[in-house]
Amino acid sequence: MKDYFKFLGFIKPHWVIFLLAILCMIVSALFEASPLAMIIPLIDVIISGKAVKIPDGVSAPQILQEAVSAVNAMPKLELLYIMTAAIVVIFILKGVFMFLQTYLMSDVSERVIRDVKNAIYKKLVQQSMDFFGNNPTGVLMARITHDATVIRDAIGTGVADTFYKPIELLVYFCVVLGVKVYFGIPWKLIIVGTVLFPLIMIPVRQMSKRLRDISYKTQQRIADINNMLLETIAGMKLVKAFNMENYERGRFEKHNQMYYRLNMKAVKRMKIISPLTETTAVICVAIILAMTGKSIISGELSAGAFAAFLAAIFSMMKPVKRLSAVYTINQQALAAAERIFQILDAPVSIQDKPGAVEFKSFSDGISLDKVFFKYREEGDYVLNDINLTVKKGEIVALVGPSGGGKSTLVNLIPRFYDPNKGRVCIDGIDLRDMQVASLRNKIGMVTQETLLFNDTVKANLSYGDLEVDEEKLVRAAETANAHEFIREFPEGYNTIIGERGLKISGGQRQRIAIARAIYKNPPILILDEATSQLDTESEKLVQEAINKLMMGRTVIVIAHRLSTIMHADKIVVINDGRMIDIGTHKDLLGRNPLYQKLYEMQFANENT
Repeated sequence: MKDYFKFLGFIKPHWVIFLLAILCMIVSALFEASPLAMIIPLIDVIISGKAVKIPDGVSAPQILQEAVSAVNAMPKLELLYIMTAAIVVIFILKGVFMFLQTYLMSDVSERVIRDVKNAIYKKLVQQSMDFFGNNPTGVLMARITHDATVIRDAIGTGVADTFYKPIELLVYFCVVLGVKVYFGIPWKLIIVGTVLFPLIMIPVRQMSKRLRDISYKTQQRIADINNMLLETIAGMKLVKAFNMENYERGRFEKHNQMYYRLNMKAVKRMKIISPLTETTAVICVAIILAMTGKSIISGELSAGAFAAFLAAIFSMMKPVKRLSAVYTINQQALAAAERIFQILDAPVSIQDKPGAVEFKSFSDGISLDKVFFKYREEGDYVLNDINLTVKKGEIVALVGPSGGGKSTLVNLIPRFYDPNKGRVCIDGIDLRDMQVASLRNKIGMVTQETLLFNDTVKANLSYGDLEVDEEKLVRAAETANAHEFIREFPEGYNTIIGERGLKISGGQRQRIAIARAIYKNPPILILDEATSQLDTESEKLVQEAINKLMMGRTVIVIAHRLSTIMHADKIVVINDGRMIDIGTHKDLLGRNPLYQKLYEMQFANENT
């Protein structure tokens, strides 16, 4: 129940609409049961030609006695007309309130899914990079696309019926009780009718517990499928280059088959509930008929009263049957809610501490003091005892074999991660004591994998600035050698460049990324192999743009080609997560074997 009340917490902000829906449910349930009372005069007076009779010794309310007397005194045809008109009015009113309650509950459910998706997305953008390293993209997408939808459906149907059907059941039970008290229905029939029905909930409850586990696994499988789709579509060029279409199709079919099997397990348990409840109801009715047949035939029991009683018992079957199905729906919703709360309740590792200071201006330098870092608690350190100082205005290059820890090191500076040991400081202030937003406002990044959004060139260039300065934008593009090719686009700066910028070349993407950094105009710049994987002409243009970008800034650059960083103030050689040397190009070339080896290998390749 604790999980269920936590799940219902999604409704709390919309309690007024929800309360109105509940009120409409009550009125609708009353109108739903009203026609049952008309069965008694219909059978006893109109069909059988007898008077409606309240058994002797029954102390009926005055209003009921007067109503019975009025019905008995009324001509049959007139009574028939009044009853038919009343039924039409009742069903019209029932339809109005049924529409209102379903509309209001749908409104609540749509509001909830909107709020849940907003909350998930808000938490995702607040999360630190380590969170995304531990949670595949497809899994996170499934929380918004699938799990939130399950909750919406559960509120629109499951929660609605959780409240509506008990109200309906209570109204029908009151009809059963009223007919028994005022028209002489034996207690034994009440006991049979009200005891046998709840027994169906025992096997339903057991099946629903298993269904919750199946639903949880099903949602995990959906996340796996989403993740595979994302990877395959993004890497389709690689798939085709290696002729792996059939292999990837086989992988997808395997995941899809497992999803199908889990779905069928759920379907089996959900579909068995309906025939099970119907069978129980038929057994119940058969027992009641067998027990009362003799009394009806002999006239001891009013045929109309018994028909009304039987109709009420039958009517009770519908909400009981629906409640058994609702239980399974709610179990699926609880499984989805559990996975959503795993996102919403996940701690944010990188955030402002109380009293964090604003980073207003960069005046001294950056320092890493005895820094150790690893991505997982149980893993090995990726960085070991890093001690590095970057003075304001210096260009510092990081070189070394792939996987040595260069990118990890620069990711500590904008505080994408915090070191496990040691400190990263700017102007002598530990980054953990700074406001994160103010820190990142002073840092620009251009990386090897250029990320552009499926938006206009202008939106990508000015990303982070909601009030675009058009002149500044053009100057940034000109400085980055991007203005000329942007002008040739069909709509210039308003051209949509496509998902991940795939409609333009690699060199153009990189120059737009550089223009974005120039537009931001940060005092600290990080370049992570920004010229790799480009052709010679593109690299030349990009390198020219980078040279302009670096002017007057403090730069930390991860060098792909040593020829681009020979004039750096410092070159740091990193291998296996450790700083093994630091100096100028000339110093390192003369004394460091690893740097000399990298230099010779690269220039040998360029000369062949």
